[in-house]
Amino acid sequence: MLIKSRKSWHLTENDVTPEHLYLNRRAIMAAGGAAAVSLTAGACSAEEAQTGAGRGAMPADGNLTARETDYRPPDGDLTSLDAVTGYNNFYEFGTSKTDPARYADRMTTDPWSIEVTGHAERTGRFGIDDLIDFNALEERIYRLRCVEAWSMVIPWIGVPLGPILESFRPTSDARYVAFETYFNREEMRIGPFPVLDWPYVEGLRMDEAMNPLTILAVGLYDRVLPNQNGAPIRLVVPWKYGFKSIKSIVRISFVSEQPPTSWNRSAPNEYGFYSNVNPNVDHPRWSQASERVIGAGPFARRDTDMFNGYADEVASMYAGMDLAENY
Repeated sequence: MLIKSRKSWHLTENDVTPEHLYLNRRAIMAAGGAAAVSLTAGACSAEEAQTGAGRGAMPADGNLTARETDYRPPDGDLTSLDAVTGYNNFYEFGTSKTDPARYADRMTTDPWSIEVTGHAERTGRFGIDDLIDFNALEERIYRLRCVEAWSMVIPWIGVPLGPILESFRPTSDARYVAFETYFNREEMRIGPFPVLDWPYVEGLRMDEAMNPLTILAVGLYDRVLPNQNGAPIRLVVPWKYGFKSIKSIVRISFVSEQPPTSWNRSAPNEYGFYSNVNPNVDHPRWSQASERVIGAGPFARRDTDMFNGYADEVASMYAGMDLAENY
């Protein structure tokens, strides 16, 4: 028998969800016939991933059923759905926090495919149903910490990234994973001052990508992702600042050298490649010691935790590194 020790941030769902939201959500799930799905159902061979055989597809009605997990922060209620979907950074649709919700519906998300390239035995173009088994989704309640010193608590729906990467059989030359966001000037609001060099790109070291906390999300609050939140598929890396969790992914590349990333390329003195949440290393223009809690009132703040509260799970990956130099 495998006995899991409970981490400091593993609590019951009642501890992090307001009771009325919890009861309402459970009633909706019960009415919809939601059922638990075992973790082992997410495992599949490379051949199954290629054909989609025996795998659940994205539901046409947008409702998602996910297995509950014990991934949840030790403090803070879930951020309201209105706040999660109405307060966003997605600069391809404008720099105001409300612009993505207003304009992102212009983005085409169906059909959607992801190109896999680089140092792997299996590469090519794959549909979402080829990569994600919608019968094996998990709910992960993570705190999202933005580099702008605000945070949310979000019930993501998705699957661990690691097994998906393994299905492509990366070679020993694959030391990093690079990601690229969908970009279409006809559907996006890129003005005369484009802010960044598009398309948006991000990257992780291979061990970071394979860490069990790293997921590919396809939904939140039991529904498919809204466009402004990165539909139809995005990365979620909870111990890093939010801009590392790239949205609307269209390319995954296995590379041998540290890949360029959009914000690091734009302002390397402000946005490092690692961008781990670190309250002891300030942004050049503001403190990172605390954060504004979105949806909890205009003056609600909390102290920021090292690695956003996930130090037990990830700190060993950075043993011996100077985390001020490697910010």
